[in-house]
Amino acid sequence: MSRRIPIVPTIIVIAAALLMVRLGVWQLQRLHEKAALATRYAANVARPPLPLAALFPVSDDALFRRTSAMCLSVVHWSAEAGRTAAGTPGWRHIASCRTGAEGPGFAADMGVSQESSAPAWNGGVVRGRLTWAPNATPLVARLFGAAPASVPMIVGETAAPGLQPSAQPDPAAMPNNHLAYAVQWFLFAGVALVIYALLLWRRTRRARLP
Repeated sequence: MSRRIPIVPTIIVIAAALLMVRLGVWQLQRLHEKAALATRYAANVARPPLPLAALFPVSDDALFRRTSAMCLSVVHWSAEAGRTAAGTPGWRHIASCRTGAEGPGFAADMGVSQESSAPAWNGGVVRGRLTWAPNATPLVARLFGAAPASVPMIVGETAAPGLQPSAQPDPAAMPNNHLAYAVQWFLFAGVALVIYALLLWRRTRRARLP
């Protein structure tokens, strides 16, 4: 005679449901952490500017603050999708800058154009808000390998010749979808348990039939 409740499948389903609940709780924790970061970033927007060298080593606590640095020379250019301060889409041009004795290098968003070719700008003072440079490392490589260090980037208030200034980073635009993710994980756990309970009920019902 077969067992009324299978042991191994039940353990697997319960373990999976507990894992989903744990992920939902973690998303709720991230929700509160993101809210605290948003409050801190909003305060940074109103703080007086500081040179980038004074903010090293740069951490998340310094993001969205106005800063400035001297780009002694451009090591290389990269082009990413972006928008101007007026909201027009295009290619935003990011320079990897050498700073010499002033400190480690940094990235500078020097503006947006409709062409992906690099602008004619070889360096100078960059003033704007601080954020992180885009990370081109694939997600799979970041999951299974060592993640590269984040590079601070100044979004220039003044664009390079021939470009339009990029939209300045805004902490109000930072997404905070962790509550929705938490609800999804809790729903997944509930649905898994309900489906498994229905399967057990159906199995028991069939066993009782002649």
